[in-house]
Amino acid sequence: MSTDESARGKPAEPSGVDLARVALRAAKEAARARGEAVQQKKQARRGGGLRSGARPDGRDPMRLGAAINRLISERGWEAPAAVGGVMGRWPQIVGADVAKHCVPERYDEDERVLVVRCDSTAWATNLRLLAPTLVARLNEDLGHGTVRLIRVQGPGGPPRRYGPLRAPGSTGPGDTYG
Repeated sequence: MSTDESARGKPAEPSGVDLARVALRAAKEAARARGEAVQQKKQARRGGGLRSGARPDGRDPMRLGAAINRLISERGWEAPAAVGGVMGRWPQIVGADVAKHCVPERYDEDERVLVVRCDSTAWATNLRLLAPTLVARLNEDLGHGTVRLIRVQGPGGPPRRYGPLRAPGSTGPGDTYG
């Protein structure tokens, strides 16, 4: 390259030595990244690089998530844990409008029944109509057969009062279910 080209403001093209330096730097960075990835895989297999003795065994420290997952699988809590996760994501599953009025209360693992309480009889009726669709959606998320039935409960009214001040013929609150 002549001095006239550099004076005109054109960038100088890299020469053979410069190209070799750039290629060497890129190769070193790629090798370093591969080496770090291999080290991370080895540490993950060994439990994060920490051991309680010369060989890996059940006493080795492990990450909290791995410990919780192991405990869930050892105790057979997979289905209740999955349903608990669904209860936490209830608004995303049923939609914000339904979630405002209907709340999951409990899951009976033996009968595979999800109990949902609604704040009015209108929403309870609506949810009873939507129940087959919700069961299908829940089973897609949790695995086939995890939820067999959604039991819908209406609003819980105040306890009925019986006594001398009770008006004859009154049956309680106007919006009851069941």
